Amino acid sequence: MAGGRYVVNVEAVIARRGRYLMTVRGDGEPHAAGTLSVPGGKVEGGADGDDVLEATLRREVAEEVGLTVGDELVYLESKAFVADDGTPVVDVVFLCRLLADDPVRAAPDEVGAFRWMTAAEVAADPAAPPWTRRSIALAERRRAELGW
Repeated sequence: MAGGRYVVNVEAVIARRGRYLMTVRGDGEPHAAGTLSVPGGKVEGGADGDDVLEATLRREVAEEVGLTVGDELVYLESKAFVADDGTPVVDVVFLCRLLADDPVRAAPDEVGAFRWMTAAEVAADPAAPPWTRRSIALAERRRAELGW
C-alpha cells in the first residue's frame, strides 16, 4: 500500500440503550458482502471544507439506514487495509448516539438487514469479522467511560 492513494472510509458505531446498530452488508457490496458491519462509507471525491469525516458519516448513516445521529461523534480508531477488490482503504471509526427514530433499509443493495445487538452478541456472532468485533469492543469500553 506504500506510495498509493487510499480511499478514506468512515464508520458509525451507533449506540442506543446499551445496544449497537449492526447491519449485514448487502450482496452488492464489493468488500465483505454478507458480514456483520456498521453503517458507513467513503469520502466522496471533491469533498472540501471542515469536518469532512463527520459530514461523510452523517450522510452515509442517512443514506444507508435513514437515521440522524446526535451531535457528539467520538473517535474510536483508524486502520488501513486492502479491500476485496484491491483498493487500499483508510478506515476511521466513530462512536455516536442515536437519540430517536428507528432504522430503515434505505439502501437495500448496501444493507441486507439490520438489528440492535449487545457487544457480547456481536462478539459471539460468526458473521462478525475480527475488525467489526474489535470496533464494537472499543465502543463498549468508551461508551461505559462516557456514561452513555
